[in-house]
Amino acid sequence: MTARAAPTHERVVRTLRAWGIRIDEALFLGGMSKGAFLKAFGADIFFDDQKGHCESAAMHVAAAHVPHGITNEKIL
Repeated sequence: MTARAAPTHERVVRTLRAWGIRIDEALFLGGMSKGAFLKAFGADIFFDDQKGHCESAAMHVAAAHVPHGITNEKIL
C-alpha cells in the first residue's frame, strides 16, 4: 500500500519487479488516511517514509519508518 496514485503507481510496480520482488497485492491510496484502512484490511505490517503515516498506522498494525527520500533529507 502506498499513498501514491496513478500514474506514479507504475514506477512502484516496475521497481519491485526489477528487484525480483513478487507482490500479491498492491494498494495505491492516493493520500487517504492509512491507519483505519490498514485496520479494516487486516494488514500485518506497514512501511513508509513519512513519520505521520507511520504514526497513524501504528495505532492499528506494526509500523516502520523508512528514513529515505526527499522527505527525510536534513537541511544543513
